[in-house]
Amino acid sequence: MAESKYLYGLGRRKSATARARLYKGKGKITINNKPADVYLNNKSHLAEITDPLALVNKQQDFDITVVVKGGGVSGQVDAIKLAIAKAITVGFSDLRTVLKKSEFLKRDSREKERKKYGLRSARKREQFSKR
Repeated sequence: MAESKYLYGLGRRKSATARARLYKGKGKITINNKPADVYLNNKSHLAEITDPLALVNKQQDFDITVVVKGGGVSGQVDAIKLAIAKAITVGFSDLRTVLKKSEFLKRDSREKERKKYGLRSARKREQFSKR
């Protein structure tokens, strides 16, 4: 691991942006100054956040603090997951291939398509009548 105080990673998904810092510790996760289980209040989201750490067997090695802004819960969870994976690769470059094969370092670039004028939504139109 590098000689800095923490490892830093930035993750984005939809309109959510997460900045993660990994400190040496016991495995405590804090999101926006709240414990992760209180902030997310969903066990499956909590498990999804720790997937990159579980893959490389480092769940109990780091205390994680995350600042996340924008988006909804699902977008924030994906952004946090990407930020943690990127932070791991900063400190442990040999684990990059493992995380890359499991697709934890890919950014999901899909975003909501904007509504077009003359239509009801992005693509929904009035029903077509032939006659």
